[in-house]
This record gives sequence, C-alpha cells and structure tokens, in this order.
Amino acid sequence: MSDPLRLFCIFILLSIPVSSQQHELIYAGFQQAGSNITLNGIAEIEKNGILRLTNETSRLMGHALYASPFQFKNSSSGKAFSFSASFAFAIVPEYPRLGGHGLAFTMATSKELKGALPSQYLGLLNASDIGNSTNHLLAVEFDTVQDFEFGDINDNHVGIDINSLNSNKSAAAAYFIDDTTKVDLNLKSGNPIQAWVEYDSVDKVLSVTISPTSSKPKSPILSFPVDLSPIIQEFMYVGFSASTGLLASSHFLLGWSFNINGEAPALDLSSLPSLPGHRKKNLGLKIGLPVLIGFLVVSLAAIATIYIIKKIRDADTIEDWELEIGPHRYSYQELKQATSGFSEKELLGHGGFGQVYRGILPDSKTQVAVKRISHESKQGLQEFVSEIASIGRLRHRNLVQLLGWCRRRESLLLVYDFMANASLDRFLFDEPKTVLNWNQRFNIIKDVASGLLYLHEGYEKVVLHRDVKASNVLLDSELNGKLGDFGLARLYEHGSHPDTTRVVGTLGYLAPELPRTGKATERSDVYAFGAVLLEVACGRRPIEQKSCPEELVLVDWVWDKFKEGRVHDVVDRKLKGEYNANEVVMVIKLGLICSHNEPKRRPSMRQVVRYLEGEAEVPDNLRVGDEGRGGRVGEGFDDFVNSIASSTFDRMSSSYSFMATGDVGTSFCSISTSPISLVHPRD
Repeated sequence: MSDPLRLFCIFILLSIPVSSQQHELIYAGFQQAGSNITLNGIAEIEKNGILRLTNETSRLMGHALYASPFQFKNSSSGKAFSFSASFAFAIVPEYPRLGGHGLAFTMATSKELKGALPSQYLGLLNASDIGNSTNHLLAVEFDTVQDFEFGDINDNHVGIDINSLNSNKSAAAAYFIDDTTKVDLNLKSGNPIQAWVEYDSVDKVLSVTISPTSSKPKSPILSFPVDLSPIIQEFMYVGFSASTGLLASSHFLLGWSFNINGEAPALDLSSLPSLPGHRKKNLGLKIGLPVLIGFLVVSLAAIATIYIIKKIRDADTIEDWELEIGPHRYSYQELKQATSGFSEKELLGHGGFGQVYRGILPDSKTQVAVKRISHESKQGLQEFVSEIASIGRLRHRNLVQLLGWCRRRESLLLVYDFMANASLDRFLFDEPKTVLNWNQRFNIIKDVASGLLYLHEGYEKVVLHRDVKASNVLLDSELNGKLGDFGLARLYEHGSHPDTTRVVGTLGYLAPELPRTGKATERSDVYAFGAVLLEVACGRRPIEQKSCPEELVLVDWVWDKFKEGRVHDVVDRKLKGEYNANEVVMVIKLGLICSHNEPKRRPSMRQVVRYLEGEAEVPDNLRVGDEGRGGRVGEGFDDFVNSIASSTFDRMSSSYSFMATGDVGTSFCSISTSPISLVHPRD
C-alpha cells in the first residue's frame, strides 16, 4: 500500500466517531437485565420480565437507568452524536381516567438523580433546580396530569424538557395514520404504547413518535429544532423515571432499545411480555363477593352472614359523588393506624373545625397532618367537600398540599403535608419561643403572596380563599410559607362574579364591604393579606383587645403613626431594631394600601407581588380611605368593630347573627374563645 493511500485510510478511520462505551442495547423484556440496569426508588423488575417503575403508592418515584454511561459527544469537536431510542410502555391509573403522574425517557449526568422529587417533578428535579442550565438534563415526558405550575397543555400530552419541567415543546398524545390524519391516543389507557425518541445531529432536530402498534408512523407527533451539543455532556446516563402524586399510576416498561449514530433495533409488541390484568377498585366486589360465597356455601351460611354484617359495619361508606373527587381516598383504618388510633400524644392542635393529628402513613412512611373534623363542628359535609374540590387539584409550592381524604360515616378527615414549624402566628404574637428575623418574615410574606396570586390567576378557575390570616400560613422545616386551610374557599370561572351571600371569615381580616354586599372577591382576599402584612411587620394581631382604645384596631394605629411620620414606632420590638428599613416601610405602606376601604383602590395580587419583588415602587402618597383612616370603613362597620371592646355580643346580634365556623382564638385574643363568622341577612 502506497504512503498516500495509507495516510488516506488513517484519516478516514480517525474521522469516524468512536466510543469506548457500548453504543447499542436491546431488551425485549427485562428478565436478563441483571446489574446492567440500575433501579432506584420503588422500581423493580417483575417475574414476568416487565420493568415496573411505580405502583399504586402515592407520592413516590422510581428510576431505571442503564448502569454504564454512553458517549454522546465527540471529545475533540464537542458536537453531539445522533441517537435513537425505542421503547414500549403502559400506564395503568389507580382510578379510571385519573392519572398520576407520568413517566419520562431521560438523559442525565447521574443515575442517582439526587434531590429529585415525585409528583409533578416526575422524579427528575425539584423546585430549586427548575431551569438550571447546569442540570444538563434532557427528558421526554409522557404526562398524565395537567400541572398549571409548568404550563401543561392538558392531562394527556408528550413534552420535550430541557433542564426544566416547563416543556420546550409539547403536543397532545396522538399518532398519524397517514400524512394528514391524526388519531388521539390515551396514555393512561392501560394498553401498551410504543414510542420512538430520535435526535438528528445533522439537521439538529429532536423528534418523538408514538403508536399503539409496532408500526412506526411516518410523521412524529413532536418535532423540536435544537442543538443538543451545549446542553448534554460528553458522557450521559440513559433511562426512565416515573412518579406518583395525590393519585397514583403503575408505570410499566415492556421493552427498550437504544443506539448511538444509528437506528434503534426494532421492537415487536407481540413478542414482549404481556401486561397482566390489574384489578380495578370496586367496593361492590369487596362486599358482594363474601355475600355471594355465603349464599353458595350453604353449610357456612350462618358464618358468612355474620362476616358480611361485620364487613358492612366496618367498611368505609362511598357514595356516587365521592367518585368524582380527585385526591387520593385513604381508608379509615389506614389513618387510624397512622395516628396511633388518633392518640392524644399525636395531637398537634384543635379548633372549631376539629382536631389535627400528626401521623406516619404505614405504606410510604410519609409524615402527614390529619385533620379530623368533629361531629359537633358546623363545618359539615358541604364545607368538607368544598375543601377537597378547592385544593385537590391545586399544585403550587406555596400552598399546603392536600394528599388525600377519608369519610367514614360521620367522621370526616383530610390528610395534608406535614408542616414541621406549625403556623406563622406562633412566631409573631405574645411571647414566641423563637423570634423570626426580618429576612425570614419578608420571605414568608413573598411566599404567601405568590400562593394567593396562583389562586386568583394561575388556576383554571378563580379560587377565593376567604380566610387568609396568620394562623392559616403554615411553615415547613425551612420556614417556607404555605397558605393552608381551604375549608371556606370558593371557585368560579375567570371573568364571572361569585354569587355567594354568606359572609364568613375572621374578624380583623374581613373586608369592610363584606357585611354590606355579602360577596367575597379577589380584593377581599387582598384586604386580609394586608392584615397579614401589618401583623408580620408589627408583631400584633389585627384586633388587640388588651391594647388601649387608640391601638385596638391595628390598621388604624398604623395609619395614625404613618401620618405622623413615626412609622418605625409600629415595627415589632422583638426585632430589636435589626431589619431592613426600606423593606419594612414598604411592607407597612403596602399593608395600608391593601386595607383600603374601597375594593377597587386595593391592588391586585399581581401588583402586590411586583411591589414585593422590587419590580415596582409602592406609591408614597397614600390615600387609604375617604376620611384618611385605614380602619374607618364607613357605613356602620367602623362603629361595629370599635364597639367590641366596650359592648357585649348581645348588642351585635341585633344586626347580625353569629355561628361557629372556625378558630379565631389567635386573632381575637380574649374577646372570644369561640370562632365566629358573620352571616349576611339575605341568607
């Protein structure tokens, strides 16, 4: 061979991308996967060879990644290689038509995916990692829950995610049967679905195709122009992640093939392991089957009858309307076990709505708070269902997450995320064991504002909380603020008007227009938030009966000091002068503006968030009310509030009737140890 020819051959060999790692794999079932697949979380390989990422346990995740990394970039040029993946999966929801949450094909720098969370994070990221370019994460999600936090288009879509769970591009799940005809495909049907994820490094296009058969459609359902070279690293792990949330789904992988710089080996659905039939939840079967056996086995009829009576007596009652409610339904026995039989030692607190217990769920070992509504409580079935319907599908980092619920005869129970630091009021009033510094208080204020903005504008409907107050702001282990207790919340469509005429809430947080109109609005929530702002800055309740008359109503006292130019006199003395003066003054001014007599003069929560984030300045020229008083609300309400200290509730009942609805002990001091709410005369 001549020297020029030898040099030419060497040049050709050097120009071919070479990886010291494996560049192709195929699994038609995972029986022989062994140590080649790294499993984390609750992922497992079943005896039939199916890889099961999750089961019907709520709020858990499962990972399955190839044990060795693949080389995805040319080490010299830094250019990403083409790759192709094909896999067959099936999603079986715990409840028909209600998925939770989804699975993702993923490429990551680590096979442990440390710090990842379940639920809407799909076991890939957490809230602090969203959008971080150092993640070097590529995922294709097959999502069965619509998360408004991430702008999901629906609860049955495919999305391409780069370093985030806000999809760069997404499409409703479907496939093409020809060049123009598209057919919808239900991801959570429980039937096998084949998917192809392919990247063309020449055209720099990432495409996703799905089909209910092994025949690959000619056109992808998703095609996204992107150069992956700056996004991925040279060596990456490849595999799958799935998670469950309030609701659960079993996520299965039946087969998987993958190739670098070539087409993934073909999979044939008919040759892959068959998905076993999964039992549907059916209470009638649980009760009816013992009854049937009892009648068929005549010799054991008496024993069967006794058994059936006992099962009926102990079973959780499920009515038709309960099947329409979203969050997970726990059994009564499960919650009883979690709270050690609702033991006194697990009691976290109590109020007009009942008791709240600490618990540990027996299956997932998750620490939770269980709110048990007492039989005597005026918050009956209607309010209970309202709380479930209101927050069952709300997902925001600054809202207390409802995990599930239970109803057993007259017993009504709600299960929440456990908040290690209880409620904000415990850190503000009287003589708290721990004093929050100003930075902690300011962050909590911004957290609550963010949660309220989501309720008013970020959800598919407008959600009115109607009971915003310090005792309903809960704090997690890191003192992040989360708005909770949605028992009085109401939903209505964007652009419409609420029609409720029942005035509920806590004195000191009630907007002045509520006794007149009986109609709660977003601006009445803003008024209550204004009271919280002043509470946090001043370390005082909105109505402080122990104070002298001129300091009885917090907003009046603050307004007087503000007019006198002595605004720093109202700052909580427990801060000992250690605070950001500009932020404190801004919060106090914003609290006064939110407490305006006229609803239209109060800012929206979007404006409030802009002020708190420093995107806009709070006006200096404050005009809080027609008489220049923050608390002088006119039309008799001012006289009503200020008469509390010197009159009895008998006088108030001549104009209003009262009924117990919730605990206002922390905001009403010694005036009343019973929770009250105003009921408009038109009800």
